[in-house]
Amino acid sequence: MATAALPAAQPSPIAWLWRFLRDELAPYPGRGALVGRMALSASIVMLVHMVFQIPDGAYATLYALTISRENTAATLKDLRTSVLAFAVADAYVLIGATLFVGEPVLRLVWVLITFFLMFWALSAVAKYSAAVRFGYLLVITISLWDQIIPGERKVVGTLWAIGSLALAYVITTAVELIFVRIYGLDNITNSLVERLGCTAAQLRSWSTGVTDPAREQQLTRLTILGTSRMRREVARSGYSPDLTQQMGAVVSLVGRLVDTAANLTHFPVQILQADPPRLNRLANKITELADHLLHKGVSEELDLSIEENSAATVPLLLEMERTVSLIGEVLSGTEFVGRYQPLPETAAPRKSFLIPDAFSNEKHVRFAIRGGLAASVCYLTYNLVAWPGISTAVTTCFLTALTTVGASRQKQVLRFSGAVVGGAIVGFGAQMFILPGLDSIAGFLLLFLAVTIPAAWIAASGPRLSYFGVQTALGFYLINLQEFKFQTSLAVARDRVAGILVGLLAMWLIFDQLWESSALADMERSFVSSLRLLSKLLREPLSPDIHAAIERVYSLRESINANFDRLRQDGDGVMLEFGPKREQNLALRAQLNQWQLQLRIIFIARIALQKYRFRLPGFELPEPILKAQQVFENRLADRLEAIAGRLEGNDASSPENGPENLVPFLPLLEKAVQNCCPAELPDPIAGRKYSFLHLAQRIESLLGSLEQEVLTMFPRT
Repeated sequence: MATAALPAAQPSPIAWLWRFLRDELAPYPGRGALVGRMALSASIVMLVHMVFQIPDGAYATLYALTISRENTAATLKDLRTSVLAFAVADAYVLIGATLFVGEPVLRLVWVLITFFLMFWALSAVAKYSAAVRFGYLLVITISLWDQIIPGERKVVGTLWAIGSLALAYVITTAVELIFVRIYGLDNITNSLVERLGCTAAQLRSWSTGVTDPAREQQLTRLTILGTSRMRREVARSGYSPDLTQQMGAVVSLVGRLVDTAANLTHFPVQILQADPPRLNRLANKITELADHLLHKGVSEELDLSIEENSAATVPLLLEMERTVSLIGEVLSGTEFVGRYQPLPETAAPRKSFLIPDAFSNEKHVRFAIRGGLAASVCYLTYNLVAWPGISTAVTTCFLTALTTVGASRQKQVLRFSGAVVGGAIVGFGAQMFILPGLDSIAGFLLLFLAVTIPAAWIAASGPRLSYFGVQTALGFYLINLQEFKFQTSLAVARDRVAGILVGLLAMWLIFDQLWESSALADMERSFVSSLRLLSKLLREPLSPDIHAAIERVYSLRESINANFDRLRQDGDGVMLEFGPKREQNLALRAQLNQWQLQLRIIFIARIALQKYRFRLPGFELPEPILKAQQVFENRLADRLEAIAGRLEGNDASSPENGPENLVPFLPLLEKAVQNCCPAELPDPIAGRKYSFLHLAQRIESLLGSLEQEVLTMFPRT
């Protein structure tokens, strides 16, 4: 990566952490209902397991607390995926254990290979949730076969594992269906409307010259909370690919609007005579957008275009106006949704079980070696010292294994601190002071709710904190739900916490130090990879075979989406990486997040433009325009490649390939449109011409802005 000319950043890690913890736990629309459903599902599963004495109650209750709840379709889809993954893992354990149970050496080799396989699946399987479920059932059942008990009990225990977890999913799904039928949940819309309403109210406060500290604090809270939870909900929403991209872009743009408004609170705002009408117009547009999302959904009627293009006396106001206009372009209008027609479903390829580079990219093998080696060390340790109680060390290795140092440390810290709170503090405390006084399942249910509800509230936070709530619940469940009686031995909690510590130590010594990769470096690589993939998408279709071309387009789009998600996850990891360059790294992280938003809008626009290249119904244009479009998009692809080369520092030897030397081809495309589409052509052609040209101009504008910013931050050396 080239050296960036970054300004010194001024984040305060302690202040950021305090605000993050405070605001991450604040209520948001739908949070109370979500926590209620989580606690209800977990309570029903706990009661069923305790009353009917079904094994693996701790793990089943935990999954009832954590499975997807974004919407009915996502819950049902996750149910099918999880049960299938559990069944495959169960069959794998039964077959492998049966074949190698009589040969200790072969069994050890099989276990070590299994660890490698489950970590490789975690990195290379396209359906991440399926890989997690598969690996998790493996790590909780393999230890069962190490116990000195009759073989029949081992088989029954392994079969009960999938039955117990499947039962938890069925109960949770039933609860979700009942709640959806009663309340009709829509967390994404509610969250967007809350952010838009707060921003509009703040603009009106500025227009009247009256400041509202409570509203400014709410804006700050929403900024710190971010949009990661909404992005996760959109990804699991079950929308069509085009609509997923559209709503993902809306979420990102609304997040940027809130961030800009929150930053504006730190500027001394001097309202002049011309400013109040302008602020009110923008507030009205934002309110119109919120009403549109709340009552109408996507339609062609929404018009958020703002005529003001002059510099404003209020800082950042022009930036907010442009952001609102971008939201309007993404949500409505012929250039994005007015003529929304997804590519034919029959042309969409079946999703692959593995990601495209599962066997060609060495990072998957490296990840498997690092994770498998750490888990193997833990497995050998607790077997060699004959301490089966610390078998949670292997589970720790699996659940904390992420692809970067920062993200891995994040989960390790959250898992250890959550285990200490849920196991050592709450678990020990309950055993010593509460459980001796309870003599009924009703009393235990009250204790269970007192632990589960706060844990569920934390688990409903953003991804950087939710894992703490999950681990707090798990620490408590492992002590009190694994047997059908009150746990009176403190050695159980001691062993669980000790196992977690051993797993964390192994992950730090092996996983973090072997082929070390910083979160920022991975963030940079993800962005460069997105640039190159988008460049390839711009050149499509390269084949006259329409079905083959559409298949490649779908594959590229999925890869770009995966890169966008990976970059955001890596950005979370950067927050937990420390060192002498921390401030510079945080500044680059912020810049990469901003650039990705621009790149995402280009991506959305390209998806719409591609329909003209494929000549889908309603998107037909004369052949001369399509030829000019191909030349224009190939030139755009060259410019993206040049930006990627600049970021990698590879273009110093060839100045002519720098992005500043690539001439825009938009004027040639505009000329082709004017020459080929005279006024006497039918109205549909004229409308398509306008939409087509507007999309091309928007891509040119965004790409030009991105080029200038990259050139400024990464000057040629």
